[in-house]
Amino acid sequence: MGNRPAQLSAARTTDALLDDPQEWSAFGRPWTETGRQTPSAGAWESHVVIGGMHCAACALTIEDALRAVPGVAQADVSAATQRARVVWHPEQVQPSQWLAAVRTAGYSALPAMDALAREQRQREKRKALWRWLLSGFCMMQVMMYAWPAYIAQPGDLTQEMETLLRWASWVITLPMLLFACGPFFASAWRDIHQRRVSMDLPVALGMAITFIVSTAGTFEPSGLFGREVFFDSLSMFVFFLLTGRWLELRLRDRTAGALEAVMNRLPESVERRSASGAFERVAVRRLALGDVVKVLPGEAFPADGCITRGDTLADEALLTGESTPVLRPQGSHVTAGSYNLQAVVEVCVEGIGQSTRFAQIVALMESASLQKPRLAQLADRVARPFLVLMLVAAVLAAVWWWPTDPGHALMVAVSVLIVTCPCALSLATPVAMLSAAGTLARSGVLVRNLQGLEALAEIDTVVFDKTGTLTHDGMVVRAVHTQGTLVAADALALAAALARQSLHPVSRALVSAVQDEAALARWHVSEVQEISGYGLTAQLRDTQGVLPVCQVVLGSARHAQQPSPAVDWPDDAAFAQQVVLAWQRGDAAPVALARFDLSEDLRADATAVVQMLRTSGIAVQLLSGDRAVAVARIAKRAGIEQWQGDCAPQDKLAALQALQADGQRVAMVGDGLNDGPVLAGAHVSFAFGRAVPLAQSRSDFVVLGSSLAVIAQSVVLARRTLRIVRQNLWWAAGYNALSVPLAIAGYMPAWLAGLGMALSSLLVVLNAARLSRSLPSLGSEANAALGVKDPLCAAITLAA
Repeated sequence: MGNRPAQLSAARTTDALLDDPQEWSAFGRPWTETGRQTPSAGAWESHVVIGGMHCAACALTIEDALRAVPGVAQADVSAATQRARVVWHPEQVQPSQWLAAVRTAGYSALPAMDALAREQRQREKRKALWRWLLSGFCMMQVMMYAWPAYIAQPGDLTQEMETLLRWASWVITLPMLLFACGPFFASAWRDIHQRRVSMDLPVALGMAITFIVSTAGTFEPSGLFGREVFFDSLSMFVFFLLTGRWLELRLRDRTAGALEAVMNRLPESVERRSASGAFERVAVRRLALGDVVKVLPGEAFPADGCITRGDTLADEALLTGESTPVLRPQGSHVTAGSYNLQAVVEVCVEGIGQSTRFAQIVALMESASLQKPRLAQLADRVARPFLVLMLVAAVLAAVWWWPTDPGHALMVAVSVLIVTCPCALSLATPVAMLSAAGTLARSGVLVRNLQGLEALAEIDTVVFDKTGTLTHDGMVVRAVHTQGTLVAADALALAAALARQSLHPVSRALVSAVQDEAALARWHVSEVQEISGYGLTAQLRDTQGVLPVCQVVLGSARHAQQPSPAVDWPDDAAFAQQVVLAWQRGDAAPVALARFDLSEDLRADATAVVQMLRTSGIAVQLLSGDRAVAVARIAKRAGIEQWQGDCAPQDKLAALQALQADGQRVAMVGDGLNDGPVLAGAHVSFAFGRAVPLAQSRSDFVVLGSSLAVIAQSVVLARRTLRIVRQNLWWAAGYNALSVPLAIAGYMPAWLAGLGMALSSLLVVLNAARLSRSLPSLGSEANAALGVKDPLCAAITLAA
């Protein structure tokens, strides 16, 4: 404890460096809420790694300390990942001030960036290992000295020999108490100083009482506590507790370490071309748009950019969920966080910092890791009162047994203090939820809202959007039908110039169809407005003067005020819709210039996924803003019986609310600007990774790849997660209901209480770790037994 002031002074000096605004982006970002900048412009959201946490009560203590700092708007702390999210206002408070509040509460805090968090985690793991090894050695030695007393018959041991064995046990126990148990006593002292209760307080009290009673029996064998010493129980208890803590730390590290590994995926430095043409190594956060960097094989791309020299293979599993490397030749685009696998390449930086796709993925994972599902919040509220109740129960038990045997009375109180650990209760929900979220992330599904896992497990209806969801995101222009003075190439260029202002799949298809950038320069569009579910409107100026200055409309026939064409598509045709381009002057009716036929293909796994969901008893529906005839064709090919086309955003929302009014729990799977309201209104929602930002901000899950199968697999995993959460909660509640009466009755010695306490937390974590495997699937034998041909159908059937 003597170095504590020096350590605090060094920490304050380090924290002061973080007050530099240039450092804030290294462990945070400007605060946004639901995908939009908040009204309180300038607020920041920062993430830090907390040290010294052991339970939910610790998390609540840190949250209270942070929220008490003026200028801190929000604070969320996760005991499972040992991380904190702090929203603060730079004009009112600086990072050094709220970091100091964490340390004043008795915990360490480091920015969640670079090597700082990794070094702290490694130090804690090494110290925990040394404490565990010392406690194991001391336990074996103490048990060796205690064994003669267990097997000796009356008169076999002289008083001198028994006293010598007690003294030997005392000497061996002392270093274990000072070193291995040091963190428990330090935490308990902080609790007393801060007038609060955490899990370490009853544990430290139990250790101290056991050691004091045994020491009194050793120094004064004929005294009040001289009948028996409990060094063996103390050493066994400490060993069991530290064993559980060590294993729990390793298992929980998979969750926290997985997020940390993602965050530290970018290299710390990269070779950048200088003005002289030579390459020099600089920090990644010093990169600027337009810089040219050299990326070596095995390194991660530090930013979004375009390869200007060299060809290579890239591992983009983090971004798409697909583990197969993809070819990235010269001229192709690469994304930050993906790995260069094959050759040295030079990349021109086109996106840095929070604008990269990698940064958005990290932000989603950070947000999910710090959320507290409803069941976890309930457990946290119970934790503190439960600890206070157990302290009272321990005192009452000691008072009850004192007249019979003071030594036994204190040991009964110790057993009650030790056995009643709320750790299992507090870990039951978050560890399971985070394990499931990690499994989904490795498979290309980011969990934006942990509460969504609980809602997903209870759904009975899935509603799909069509374009970009059931069908491939990329549409293709198949034909151009001109109806005015423009030729097909000019009409397509005009439509593309307008479509560049939109992220809709149809707009992207029109832009992709034009290869000549010079053709786009002819058309100047301004005052562009997008009407969700209908199309685009803008003011147009033709630099060649063929068309007068006018208003141009691109979208559905209804949006362009044109009659819907009576097109007789073949049954096997993949044409999705026809888009109309029209112009108008003043109040005159719009005049059609061209119609564009666009096609889209049903995703290869769409039919199988629909069948999986229906086999499991989940109803499937299709809602789309496309023409009814196109929606009917896609629904038929996918095997969906209930569908609705020509849906405006409010129509989709009304259909969803009608389902919910009938008591159905609905999951919405969408992609596109007009899906925002319905994604927000559903019980749980999925958005594909190419969706516009608004759709992603309203969804609970973001699918990074192109597979629909992960939707069905996510349902299976969510049901399994909720089942494991319930198992954990029942185990934690049952364990305490059984062990507390046994401890009060005197039937549970301290070593057994310590073993039970360690095993209860360990069992909860091990049970949750089962969710860390790959997404659920079944082998062919299980499928045959179920009579199901598709393995994912069998998985859904079992989960149901």
